[in-house]
Amino acid sequence: MKRIAVFFAGVAAGAGLIVLVARWIGWPVSFPVTVQQTATPSGAKADAKHPAPGHIELSEDQLREAGITLAQAGGGMLKRHFLAPGSLIPDADHIGRVSVRVLATVTELRRRLGDSVEKGEIVAAIESREVADAKSEYLAARLTNDLQQTLYARQKTLVESRAVSENEFLRTRLSANDAQIKLDGARQKLFALGLSEGEIADLPNQPPESLRTQFLRSPIAGRVSERRVDLGGLIGREGQESELFVIVNLDDIWVDLAVSPEDIGAVHEGVTVRIRAVGTENEASANVIFVSPLLDRETRNARVIATLPNMDHRWKPGTFVTAEVPLGGAPSTVIVPKKALQTIKGAPTVFVRDADGFEARSVRTGREDDDDIEILAGLAGGETIALDNTFTLKAELEKDDAEHDHD
Repeated sequence: MKRIAVFFAGVAAGAGLIVLVARWIGWPVSFPVTVQQTATPSGAKADAKHPAPGHIELSEDQLREAGITLAQAGGGMLKRHFLAPGSLIPDADHIGRVSVRVLATVTELRRRLGDSVEKGEIVAAIESREVADAKSEYLAARLTNDLQQTLYARQKTLVESRAVSENEFLRTRLSANDAQIKLDGARQKLFALGLSEGEIADLPNQPPESLRTQFLRSPIAGRVSERRVDLGGLIGREGQESELFVIVNLDDIWVDLAVSPEDIGAVHEGVTVRIRAVGTENEASANVIFVSPLLDRETRNARVIATLPNMDHRWKPGTFVTAEVPLGGAPSTVIVPKKALQTIKGAPTVFVRDADGFEARSVRTGREDDDDIEILAGLAGGETIALDNTFTLKAELEKDDAEHDHD
């Protein structure tokens, strides 16, 4: 009993000693339990800084620094197309040929290969006996007509005063009409030889030695692409060259395309096609003006012609090109640029903008073209999505997922 009493007395003395020491160092004492309770709220705040899975928090400043642009999802038509090979050729409506219709000798060539010419400009001169005969015939018919018209006017005055008989007057009128017909025929012959109205009217003022000379004019404005004769050459005879120059205007050019039978049903006149030169960066738009109803016997392709504006003449005939011919189709409710899509965990994903950042949202895709893709599910029209530099959002998302997996 004495030993038990001594034990409890020792315990009481030890407790009293602890209290005295505590008062000496300051009360209350901070125990480890209190530290744990204080640390718990701090840990909760740290967890709150981690976004929910599939969400990336970005401020406006961070958005600008990352170079991420935004766009609104909407509907439209996909630019689906097929490719057709072809080549550039001169526009057949802009090709002019300087030719002769008589046997003649080339006496003057005023333009060289590659020179620019205007419509109606004199480019060459020839000498021909047929031209001289036609001019002489016209001048003779002109003089005869003038005389007959003068006699007719005089007889008309005399018949009214009964100074000549009516039969004589009728013979004079017949001769005047015949002279007029011959003059008109001689003038038309000169037109057929290529003389202009002004040249014909000026014939009575020309010296006789110039009757054998004929000037040849350019039918269109353009450039001399071919010169087929030499000075002093004989032209116009059967077996001889009848063309002196070929003039080409390249302000417009044709695109000659070969389209397969499977695709020809999608090509219509008036459709705009995109032309790309093979081996270069040149691109332009052309309008289809002709779709052949027949297939080529050898290639089994259909010929399609498109017209291409070429005011700067950078497109050259003979260039091989490829045409993107659009295909029709039903409009899509939601389409987005392909660059807005990222593949995350094997699924196509877009990043949808919200109040705090972006939500990574899996979508189901449909048809597509070179630039855009149709969204069938997962995204509604009018929602704002990240457009450029979406790979940075993907990297941030994968980083957050790795941190969650580590925790």
